Amino acid sequence: MNFDAFDVELDVRQLACPLPILRAKKSLATMQGGQVLKIVATDKKSPQDFVTFCKQTGNELLSSEVSGEEFVFFLRRRK
Repeated sequence: MNFDAFDVELDVRQLACPLPILRAKKSLATMQGGQVLKIVATDKKSPQDFVTFCKQTGNELLSSEVSGEEFVFFLRRRK
C-alpha cells in the first residue's frame, strides 16, 4: 500500500531506538488530529516499535513497508 497524500514526512534513517519513536512523537504533537505522518527509518527494531507505539498512544498505523534497507511507516494522528 502506498500513500501519496501525507501531511508531514520524517526522516529518521541512521537513528537507533528510541530516537525514531521520540522524533515521531514530537512530530505528531505538532500535527492536527487525522493528519498523516510518513516516517522513513533504518532501525531494524522500528517495525515492532511503531506497532507498540501506536497501541500505546492511540495513533493509527496505516501502513508498514520494507523498501530495501529502509522501513516506511504511515501513521494517522489520533483525533
